[in-house]
Amino acid sequence: MGVLVQKFGGTSVESYEKMKEVVNIIKSYREKGNDLAVVVSAMGRKGAPYATDTLIDLCKNVNEKASKRELDLIMSCGEIISGTILSSMLEGENIPSIFLTGTQAGIITTNSYSNAKIKKINSQRIETELSMGKVVVIAGFQGSTEDGDVTTLGRGGSDTSAVAIGKALGSKKVQIYTDVDGIMTADPRVEPDARVIKFIEYEEVFQMAEQGSKVIHPRAVELAKKADIILEIKNTLNPEYEGTKIGSIKNLQHGNQSYEEEEGFISTVAHKNNIAQVKVKSCEDVFSRILNEMEDKKINMDMINFFIEDKGFAINKSDVDVVEEILKKNSVQYEINKDCAKVTLLGSKITETPGVIAKIMRGLTKINIELLQSSDSYTSVSCLVKEKDMVETIHIIHNLFYKNED
Repeated sequence: MGVLVQKFGGTSVESYEKMKEVVNIIKSYREKGNDLAVVVSAMGRKGAPYATDTLIDLCKNVNEKASKRELDLIMSCGEIISGTILSSMLEGENIPSIFLTGTQAGIITTNSYSNAKIKKINSQRIETELSMGKVVVIAGFQGSTEDGDVTTLGRGGSDTSAVAIGKALGSKKVQIYTDVDGIMTADPRVEPDARVIKFIEYEEVFQMAEQGSKVIHPRAVELAKKADIILEIKNTLNPEYEGTKIGSIKNLQHGNQSYEEEEGFISTVAHKNNIAQVKVKSCEDVFSRILNEMEDKKINMDMINFFIEDKGFAINKSDVDVVEEILKKNSVQYEINKDCAKVTLLGSKITETPGVIAKIMRGLTKINIELLQSSDSYTSVSCLVKEKDMVETIHIIHNLFYKNED
């Protein structure tokens, strides 16, 4: 049957009670005959006693300029704590288990502390323990350099660890357990009618991450795509629910019906706040210089609209001061709206479907929401609106394209 890799996030291991649910999931898959490699995150999220941010503060409270090497060492303790506890709980349930740190699991990385990349995985130790009938629990988010220095993998590191281990073990599937039922058509904290997407392609997940959705890190998805591994997003507290499968059209085919036939063109409605809109009066002679200066300052421009009279684009609100300084230096007329948000409709065939933009505009106009700017691509339509209108815009767009769907 091969090795099934399961990854449990911080909310899944934040307490003994949650870990008991994890143990039950592991037990059920063992009873089906699976060999299991289980990757864990640190316990809980920001504010929890053993969460990564809490551990970082232990060092920064005594030295604000603590070295990245030392910070990686203390950050790695979070996964060691949760992994050791989970392995002990499994043993207490008479399930043979062993815990391995990233180093013990053979995860070799670059020496870029706090944002290391996995170079290779020497999986012999994992395979040996699996052959002895054990559930191998592995610390996510970490590895070590060739010289043995502990490193961490940066944001989304535990997801990346799980997929990399799956690739090394020849797994066809990696399960990512979290606190939601799967990838949703919108953020359920904002859109109460959001529903789970059953099947989605790798490329669509990249687009979602770029537009503000945060379910699984793109690095993990990229690795899964290269290894042709199907990712399953599942809920620890609702494990029987099928969740979301991420893959290619080829490997997502199921039964007599393919993913392409079953799914419509819409994936999700994503959003980003803390966006600023910049409008610059026509100034062809200096605008190229402005663009060059923004590039030098590593300012990302988005939703670029160039017209005869003015040029409009969106930036992160955190970059406003730098951009304004550049504009003033070049003596151009400009206007900046600092309180904006971007709402994006994503899907693989949007441009093949007539009337999408018109439908959105009619919906927004009906409730007097001003569309400040828009942009589109083959897979997306983005709307820039005032931040105060963001939630209502999400509701409108989501209802327009999901209403009366099962």
